[in-house]
Amino acid sequence: MSSYRSHKEKTLLEQVERALTPEEESALFTPAGYDFREAEKGGYSNYSYWQSTFRAFFKNRVAVFLLLVMAALLLFTVVQPYLPGQRDPNLIYDNPLNGLPLRNQQPNGEFWFGTNSIGQDLWARIWAGTRTSLFIGFVVAGVEALLGILAGMLWGYVRRVEFLFTELYNILDNLPQTLVLVLFSLILKPSIQTMVLAMCMTGWIQMARFVRNQIVILRDRDYNLASRCLGTSTWRILFKNLLPYLVSVIMLRVALAIPAAIGNEVFITYIGLGLPLEIPSLGNLLNEGRLLMTAPPLRYQLIFPTVVLAVITISFYIIGNAFADAADPKNHV
Repeated sequence: MSSYRSHKEKTLLEQVERALTPEEESALFTPAGYDFREAEKGGYSNYSYWQSTFRAFFKNRVAVFLLLVMAALLLFTVVQPYLPGQRDPNLIYDNPLNGLPLRNQQPNGEFWFGTNSIGQDLWARIWAGTRTSLFIGFVVAGVEALLGILAGMLWGYVRRVEFLFTELYNILDNLPQTLVLVLFSLILKPSIQTMVLAMCMTGWIQMARFVRNQIVILRDRDYNLASRCLGTSTWRILFKNLLPYLVSVIMLRVALAIPAAIGNEVFITYIGLGLPLEIPSLGNLLNEGRLLMTAPPLRYQLIFPTVVLAVITISFYIIGNAFADAADPKNHV
């Protein structure tokens, strides 16, 4: 057996060592074709951050449904005053038979959400109040995001201003936002501008602190050190190298800032320092309904604004979390 194997291996070696003729070589090897367009595809990727983000977001059906609900709510809130048959939210409606105000009318075909304790149309007041509260929420969230992101990036990246921002944070963070809201409401005339100013005075510092902590984690990574060595400007490093990594967490904070601002407006109105009654808001409506909650036939005045506020708060919370998860590159395929 061993002699047979030796003979067989010797035969194979002889065949390998034997020089092949050109015809045999051509039969063994076939030249591969070259296509330069296919070669270019080897280093090409069609990855898009925002396309992948939206693709991941739209896979969350609950978030998409709530996004459509919020879009419909915002659209209706804006166009509601211009629709036919709408009433003035501050007008008191009287009974044509006796001339007395139509107080505490149950929901019916004429007044869809009923009337309040002085005869105003609750349907018109709820949508006017939703417009006011959403306006306050969006303005406060926008100002907090703008100031907080800019201050946080400078605070975390530029070491020369770190002491200044740290001391400013220590001062403003130790001022309770509730106390600031109360003082502004007492000192200045209660209005939308006063409430927005009071909320923005201390609200942005938390966003700045959060962004600063994220910047500190990222600022000394290799690609940022390489950018500084190449002479890249500070603003370009901030907006090109660092900010894209914070999109997901910033969007979550902004989405949560809107219902938080509406909640602050409701609280200030609850303690009697909010907007005047001639400016309808969800805070005013909830405060009026709270006084009637012990009377079962009148609880609709508390239920309707509570449902609207709950839909806004829950929707922004779920949408913000879903978008933050979708914006995380780790969840992109």
